[in-house]
Amino acid sequence: MDSFDDTGLALMKFGVGQSVPRSEDPKLLRGEGRYTDDINLPGQAYAVMVRSRIAHGVLKGIDIAEAKTMPGVLAVYTNADLEAAGFGPLRCPMNIPDRNGQPMKTPPRPSLAKGRVRFVGEAVACVVAETAVQAKDAAEAVELDIEELPAVTSPADALKPGAPQIHEDVPSNLALDFHYGDAEAVKKAFAEAAHVTRLEIASNRIVVNAMEPRSAVGSYDAGAGRWTLHVGCQGVMGLRGGLARDVLNVTPDKVRVLTGNVGGSFGMKSQVYPEYAPLLLGGKLLGRPVKWTDERSESFLSDHAGRDHQRIAELALDKDGRFLAVRLSGTGNAGAYIYPPTRRRRA
Repeated sequence: MDSFDDTGLALMKFGVGQSVPRSEDPKLLRGEGRYTDDINLPGQAYAVMVRSRIAHGVLKGIDIAEAKTMPGVLAVYTNADLEAAGFGPLRCPMNIPDRNGQPMKTPPRPSLAKGRVRFVGEAVACVVAETAVQAKDAAEAVELDIEELPAVTSPADALKPGAPQIHEDVPSNLALDFHYGDAEAVKKAFAEAAHVTRLEIASNRIVVNAMEPRSAVGSYDAGAGRWTLHVGCQGVMGLRGGLARDVLNVTPDKVRVLTGNVGGSFGMKSQVYPEYAPLLLGGKLLGRPVKWTDERSESFLSDHAGRDHQRIAELALDKDGRFLAVRLSGTGNAGAYIYPPTRRRRA
């Protein structure tokens, strides 16, 4: 018996190896997709993030006085406002044990910087205004007092003695010393090998550069006590759980995450991001939706990047060229915070 899909094409059967016509392509190719930035809710305001231009430093002050008086500005939020509302920091949802069985070090990440900035592009404040242009103008008026500290840009430098300490509770900047395999057996194979070849490999950092930059609209239903976030993501249930558990400190039924067409992600949009908290706070305190869309240049600084690994690959062979053992060691750059989880070092 034939079955029919929603395009009206007869499908003799379903199974491995049979092509199934894609129903979503015509809509997207005609430009009829609905992405996050296409969403405009009644009465919405617009948010722009104030980001650090310093890679590492003590955040001594945030002057928002002038910004608050500028045309159209409704609010300027900092970490103090998030904490006053009971919002929590972002937390790594996964923990990988190190070679000794101890959990990796995953310092919580504030949605807006608290006490210190740890990378260029870190969100420090959020300006909300009647229009996106007004919010951007006011964001440029926010003055940050940052006492600059030394910084490094590679994991190898971060692991050197005397390197700048990014987190006080992460000694030597080593979040995870990961090991897998039989080290003694591999050592013995290399010692007995007739030939050893060695190759240093650098897998450079990459920017995801999705078709649609990250965007979100946060709102709050005071009557139901329920938060709603329109956002492009790869998993609404996981993102809802992270927002409810770590940021909003409510049960999941009090949070609704809606995702339409995502516009490219490649893993980058799968986790909770710091910008979502001030949008939701604004939605509650202002009583109206708050929309934010990243600019491409900001995305390069604030999106989760990929790769940035350095590896030494070694291969042990016998006299006939048969493989005896392989050994990979090196470092991986997890950045200032591990979120989503990233392996820091493999040896």
